Amino acid sequence: MTRIMLLLALCLLFGAPVLAFDTDVAFDDPVLEERYRDLIREVRCPKCLNESIAESHAPVAADLRREVRRLIGEGASDEEVKTFLSSRYGEFVLYRPRVSPATWALWGGPFVFFLIGGFAFWRILKTRRDQPIDEDLPA
Repeated sequence: MTRIMLLLALCLLFGAPVLAFDTDVAFDDPVLEERYRDLIREVRCPKCLNESIAESHAPVAADLRREVRRLIGEGASDEEVKTFLSSRYGEFVLYRPRVSPATWALWGGPFVFFLIGGFAFWRILKTRRDQPIDEDLPA
């Protein structure tokens, strides 16, 4: 009985990664297959949040992989596939969201914070430069 339980545990442990593989047949054209592989690495899984749909085991990721495969097979461009996915799930599903009024803070925020930090650093240096150096420190 112990051996059966151990075998079952090993099957569950090592069998789970198999679920993430794309079971659909590959495209006959290697260029389309490469486009497909690149696209599924650029789309975030809506359930897992930190994995692309290429890496995710979630059922929604498998559905999205099939949808991307279908759209590419129908002749959709990469931009059309991304537009389709972002219209259904929002810009969040794209690892590199497009620059739009809704994402200006996302793209411009780091530069604004860099400028604010640089200004604060400059002000601190300026005020410390004007202070006298205390040479009579207690020992």
